Amino acid sequence: MPSMASPLHLPLYSTCCKIPSITAPQGISIRRFVLKVKCSETRKCSANDNAVFNTNSRRDFLGLALGVSTLFVHSFDAANGAGLPPEEKPKLCDDTCEKELENVPMVTTESGLQYKDIKVGQGPSPPVGFQVAANYVAMVPSGQIFDSSLEKGQLYIFRVGSGQVIKGLDEGLLSMKVGGKRRLYIPGPLAFPKGLNSAPGRPRVAPNSPVVFDVSLEYVPGLEVDDEE
Repeated sequence: MPSMASPLHLPLYSTCCKIPSITAPQGISIRRFVLKVKCSETRKCSANDNAVFNTNSRRDFLGLALGVSTLFVHSFDAANGAGLPPEEKPKLCDDTCEKELENVPMVTTESGLQYKDIKVGQGPSPPVGFQVAANYVAMVPSGQIFDSSLEKGQLYIFRVGSGQVIKGLDEGLLSMKVGGKRRLYIPGPLAFPKGLNSAPGRPRVAPNSPVVFDVSLEYVPGLEVDDEE
């Protein structure tokens, strides 16, 4: 099966008899030219055959080549411009939430951790060592997301207060209540001592640099069962 040519490729390939005419997009003037080549009866072109260009001058041919080059550039620019905008990453705090947070008082703990409650939960707080199921969106201070349970599509389950996560996240969750959402401003000493490498579409986290976590405490497995008993 013959391969299909790209729509960006103009028909400038050489043949033994004629170059097809080119129709330029509106606004671009390209003169039509014909390449006549003397050929043998087998229609194989000889290197000694004379090529005659039916153009006004060589300068016209160079102008044509430059016009084609410009056409290629504009075609690629148009293709890039027609691309869809980057997909918006899911968040725990939307634009309305961001505006409301401006009026929420900041709480600072003895360790240097700071937080604002997006929503105060109505359930119990998790005891140290209990498993918790949470959603989180981790960002550098500029707001770029470097990790998120929402993108992974599953809750993050770990034992709170047992060192399984960074210190700032442990501390911030222990004082939350089930059903609550909180923004944690985690200072460098409570974040990532070794930092995190960058990845496609994700920023690098420098060692001991501050980070921001939006976190929601969804439930504490087993705790509700104990309360009912």
